[in-house]
Amino acid sequence: MPILKREPDFLPEDLFELPPDRYPWWVVHVRSRQEKLLARECRRRGIPFYLPLHEHRSSRDRRQRVSWLPLFPGYLFARGDAAIERLELLKTNLCVHVFAVLDQEDLAHDLGQVRRLQELGLPLRPLPELAKGAVVRIAEGPFEGMTGRVSSVKGKGRFVVSVRFIHRSVSVELDREALVPEEKASRQKR
Repeated sequence: MPILKREPDFLPEDLFELPPDRYPWWVVHVRSRQEKLLARECRRRGIPFYLPLHEHRSSRDRRQRVSWLPLFPGYLFARGDAAIERLELLKTNLCVHVFAVLDQEDLAHDLGQVRRLQELGLPLRPLPELAKGAVVRIAEGPFEGMTGRVSSVKGKGRFVVSVRFIHRSVSVELDREALVPEEKASRQKR
């Protein structure tokens, strides 16, 4: 049962075909948990935007709930002129900062791929990027709860995590889904 029905996550219909010289992309850092409110404001003001959403299911009181959450929490992607649309975004008082995009082609390509994945109906999950040296907590499997450091990355979905104890370390190869960045793990416990 949806908590709220899914709202449109982009405007206009031809958002990805707009001319880049008149409608450059902007990355909008949004105030905490205000992404959907800013998207509503963009629709109301006619500002071209894209807020990729993903389906989130949770169970409470033996009831299944469905909500639509931002795929990139804290961010909305907008298009338009600096003097017109960017200024309108700032007037909403929902933005922390509006960043200019230096490589318009790369961002347009990446967002286009995200949109195509959504259109295909694939289940998308936001995952923070993990790099060599990142401190992680193992979230599932026999090593659940242990913390370690990413010592190497094998392909796109496999990581070798070193777990230290008594001034020795052991390495284990894990799937990406089993790892949570330690910073995020400590925030979830609060």
